[in-house]
Amino acid sequence: MNSHRTTGAASAVALTLLIALAGTGTAHSAPRPAGPAYVALGDSYSSGVGAGSYQGGDCKRSSKAYPALWAAAHAPASFAFTACSGARTGDVLGKQLAPLTASTGLVSVSIGGNDAGFSDTMTTCVFNDDRTCLDRIDKASAFIRGQLPAKLDAVYDAIDSKAPHARVVVLGYPRFYKPAATDCAGLSETKRTAINKAADLLDSVIAGRAKGHGFAYGDVNTTFKGHELCSGSPWLRSVAFPVDESYHPTAGGQSGGYLPVLTSAARRATAR
Repeated sequence: MNSHRTTGAASAVALTLLIALAGTGTAHSAPRPAGPAYVALGDSYSSGVGAGSYQGGDCKRSSKAYPALWAAAHAPASFAFTACSGARTGDVLGKQLAPLTASTGLVSVSIGGNDAGFSDTMTTCVFNDDRTCLDRIDKASAFIRGQLPAKLDAVYDAIDSKAPHARVVVLGYPRFYKPAATDCAGLSETKRTAINKAADLLDSVIAGRAKGHGFAYGDVNTTFKGHELCSGSPWLRSVAFPVDESYHPTAGGQSGGYLPVLTSAARRATAR
């Protein structure tokens, strides 16, 4: 055989192998595709009040809040974290929606508790007798049934309009207290039962309006069960200092209670 042909054939084989190996290396080193552009809206349960590690500013956005944890785990194409402590539905409409666009792929939101007077209700129940507490809860419940649905609709309509193709996950609120706890200091069983009942009512209204808009609803009671106050392993703060962190999820509540629910609901939600 001609030596030039032998050398040429060997070179061709070597070049082919080199190209194949290079191609294989390129495939293995390809970066993970970016997740959907993600916008996190809502109140203190979304901003992460109670979890610590705040980013600064009055909104108390925490790096340990479930939106930040989800973004760190899924590397979205972009992440806008506009949830803010104390927010009501009007604040979401007026201050939080700017990052939403037609290219937004995922939206999460928790809202409605402050509209219903969450903070005032808990303060009333902590510092007053059973009757005064129950009266304040009755007032909050009447608002939840009568006025809150329209306020939620306004927020959900705006999200749908500004991010028409996004998967939207609406997160609820956990029950605060382990039912029928026998060794629970502080509030009476009468108060605790009434507070839990009001939380269930709030969640049912939020879930119903979310479903009406075609959004996914995330029920965090499934993950917080066994981690309520009086459970011995709470993922919620009781009366705390600073006071605004009272009755909010701890870092464990954000990572163990909220994050799995968002992750699961985001998978189930369909792009619109």
